[in-house]
Amino acid sequence: MPTAAKLAAAVFFGALGFVVSMLIIPLFPEGTDLGWFQEVNTGIGLAMGWVVAGSRAGTGYVSAFSYGLTAMLAMVFWGLLIHSGVIMLERSLRKLYSGPVEALEDVFALMAEHGQMLLTPEILITLIGGSFLGGLFVEWVSRRAP
Repeated sequence: MPTAAKLAAAVFFGALGFVVSMLIIPLFPEGTDLGWFQEVNTGIGLAMGWVVAGSRAGTGYVSAFSYGLTAMLAMVFWGLLIHSGVIMLERSLRKLYSGPVEALEDVFALMAEHGQMLLTPEILITLIGGSFLGGLFVEWVSRRAP
C-alpha cells in the first residue's frame, strides 16, 4: 500500500543512487560506454527505497539507521549484480565463455571488480552517510504524514 514514507524513501534513495553513480563515473576507464548506468542505479535506488526502507518506516529513530543501511546495501548488491550480469550477457553473446558455469563465475568476479571501485573514501562516506540520513528522513516523514 502506498504511503508517504514509501514515497519519501523511494525519492531519497533514488537520488542517492544517482549521486553515487555520478561519483563512480570518473573511475571507469576512458571511453567506457556506460549506457543507462545512472538511470538503472536511480531505478534501483527508487525500488530499494520503496521496498526496504519505506516498508520499515515507523519503527523508531534507532531502527531508522538500520533500515537505511539495509536499503543502501541492497542498492549496492542489486546494482553490482545487474550491471555485472549485463556485461556477462554481452560477453556471452560474443562467445567469450566456454560454458554457462564460466559465465556465472565471471558475474561474481565482475561484481568484486566493480565493488572495489566503491571503496574510495568519497563514495563510502556518501553511501553510509546518505543511508543514515535517508533512514532518519523516512522515519521523520512516517511520523508526520498520515
